[in-house]
Amino acid sequence: MPEFSICIPAYKSRFLRECIHSILQQTITGFELIILNDCSPEPLKEIVQEFNDSRIRYYENERNVGAERLTDNWNRCLQLATGNYLVIMGDDDRLQPDYLDEFTRLIGRFPALDVYHCRSTIINDTGEALQLTPSQPEFERVCDHIWHRLRQFRSQYISDFAYRTESLRERGGFYHLPLAWGSDDITAFMAMAANGIAHTQKPVFEYRSNALSITSTGSDMEKMRANLAYGRWLKEFLERHQPHPDESVTLQHLKQMLPDLLRARNRYTLSQSVHNDCIKKAYLWYRHRHEWSISIRDIAVALLKSWSRGK
Repeated sequence: MPEFSICIPAYKSRFLRECIHSILQQTITGFELIILNDCSPEPLKEIVQEFNDSRIRYYENERNVGAERLTDNWNRCLQLATGNYLVIMGDDDRLQPDYLDEFTRLIGRFPALDVYHCRSTIINDTGEALQLTPSQPEFERVCDHIWHRLRQFRSQYISDFAYRTESLRERGGFYHLPLAWGSDDITAFMAMAANGIAHTQKPVFEYRSNALSITSTGSDMEKMRANLAYGRWLKEFLERHQPHPDESVTLQHLKQMLPDLLRARNRYTLSQSVHNDCIKKAYLWYRHRHEWSISIRDIAVALLKSWSRGK
């Protein structure tokens, strides 16, 4: 049994070769690489066949599911995985050679946890480093993590995380939200609820920011629908969570501030939506404001955020 299952639900071919190469260059070799072709019209199979490596396992979906239910691909990878720990990769992202080494170190230091996390470098299409995600404490509990995430002090991606495979299966796999908008957050919250999460400060994952990234595409309305479901889940979780003494104060603060924090999340989604074709999108949200409980002020703040980001 391999220690790690690294899984790529793949649809785009442009950076797939580079992604696979970065995985096969790991200094720790005890892993399997599962590549799931999400019924892509691009030559993914031909690219995979260029690599003669027994650790690669290739599968194909009969129909495309990632456009609407990305978590179905993540969960199929979870079903196929045989490793003790699971990593989900984007088909255009990269790993540093010591990615698995850093997670192995974390697991050795905190063996009782169900989820581990690394710092990341955001890169562009040419692989140039643009920025680092914020540093985080080596260990923290779930309420602290939620507070920092909702205050937008954290940037994270699905491939930042390594999950204990069996515990992830026992919790039902990756949590579904439309377009997986927030699914990685909730899945991580669930995994760290009992015992917390450990972070490495070394940026060993490289997230490629481009116009084709899942965070840059998709239906604006579906993302807002996901936000509403995200908020409902958080409210229910915070009501039933039995906090460790270290997080009891933070839990009470989260309960009190949750409406404001969720409003800020909605404004962030709005600002992304109106970033292109701002007048048309602002009018769209104005017409649907009652449906989504959005105020005119929310739309105005989103426009200001979008314009300031574009300068």
